[in-house]
Amino acid sequence: MSHDYLGNPVRSSEPLLLAGLNDFVGGFLAYESRAEHIVPVADANPGDVLANVYAGLLWMFLESPEGPVKARHYLELAQRQPAADDDAGVRAQWHLELLREWTAGDVPAVLVIADRLSDHFPHDLFVVKLQQYLEFNRGNSPQMLRAILKVLDANADVPHAHGLAAFAYEQCHLLADAEAAARRAIALQRKEPWAQHALAHVLLTQGRIDEGTAFMESVRDTWVGLNSFMVTHNWWHLAVFYLCRGRVAEALTIYDQQVWGVSKSYSQDQIGAVQLLARLEWAGADVGARWADLADHIAARGEDTVEPFLSLLYLYGLARAEQPQADALLAAIERQAAQAPAHSREVWAEVAVPAAQGLLAYARRDFERARKRLAAALPGLVGIGGSHAQRDLFHLLQLAAELNSGHLLAVQQALESRRLADPDDVVVNSILADVYARLGLPLQAQRAAARAQQLRAHQAT
Repeated sequence: MSHDYLGNPVRSSEPLLLAGLNDFVGGFLAYESRAEHIVPVADANPGDVLANVYAGLLWMFLESPEGPVKARHYLELAQRQPAADDDAGVRAQWHLELLREWTAGDVPAVLVIADRLSDHFPHDLFVVKLQQYLEFNRGNSPQMLRAILKVLDANADVPHAHGLAAFAYEQCHLLADAEAAARRAIALQRKEPWAQHALAHVLLTQGRIDEGTAFMESVRDTWVGLNSFMVTHNWWHLAVFYLCRGRVAEALTIYDQQVWGVSKSYSQDQIGAVQLLARLEWAGADVGARWADLADHIAARGEDTVEPFLSLLYLYGLARAEQPQADALLAAIERQAAQAPAHSREVWAEVAVPAAQGLLAYARRDFERARKRLAAALPGLVGIGGSHAQRDLFHLLQLAAELNSGHLLAVQQALESRRLADPDDVVVNSILADVYARLGLPLQAQRAAARAQQLRAHQAT
């Protein structure tokens, strides 16, 4: 029996196999592309249970109907091997059970097994990250936090552990704890992209935009060797900071050079691009033909309803490009609401369906229907997954629908609430200038316009 780099028991000490296991775990926690090395390692070691389970799990993170199909090949290989009763064998068998339940779609069972694993093997940070991923996808941030806190003392010297804690704290709105954990992770290892990302969330939420911009610019040299999601997503955060200060052209350049085009077939790259294009339009940018290229790649997914958050953004991307597949995806979302597993059926029916209807209506400029259907979805939006910053897009589009349908009171109230966190948001102040003018409040309109103009002038210097 041997151990991986975190101290978890593994059955083989063969150097290439052990290196593959370490690349998977270390690469997964660090969001590095070396995690993909596990596939050829598993192919070369069909008799190793853990290597094949890890390869299967990697395919599950594809976030596509194809994922479980690919994963089952490695599940079948792992299941053929005899079970061993030492620590390494028990741990491998529990990982095998976890993969079996996940490919079957039983997420609650996966979480039970993952909890058992981290109870018995507190250094198994991969399984803690998996718990967080699954809880994140259903908006259960307290359970994200519980998963890491129960093993944090055992991993106090591991920077990734503090990064996991930082994002869980942030999603629970425990921002001081989140910032402390993120800075602890970065102090242990400057290249800790998940902690960098968590700190970006904190600074955005608290309206510390200039600080957030400077921080992300200061660490962007470390965004190398990462998988496409992590590198595009951290650039996405920098673009959002730019948009808050009216730096639209720079945000558009980030879209073209850093957010879209790294891995055009991957779910997270696609939804990140949808999010940024929509935010650019919120900021008044003309994005030209960019929706068409993005939608062409989304359309290849067909009627993908693996996760509600992803499906909604696919739908909006298709609808903004005026692709007829948007109607087919809406119909698929409505079907999913009736046939989803019991643990997710309610969120599909009560949140995803009205949100999808609202997004389609908004893209087709039926603003009255859009504002009503989006408003119906917003109270339960946390259940579809995604982060606070990502889900904020739905609020922005609902506000845009209110604005375009003439419901100015709701817009004024919401935008002034946003200014409490960030008084210097250029886009918010620009829209408020128009809203106050239309409400017959010229002094307030002048003040909002002056704030926006002054902020733009400051950025230009």
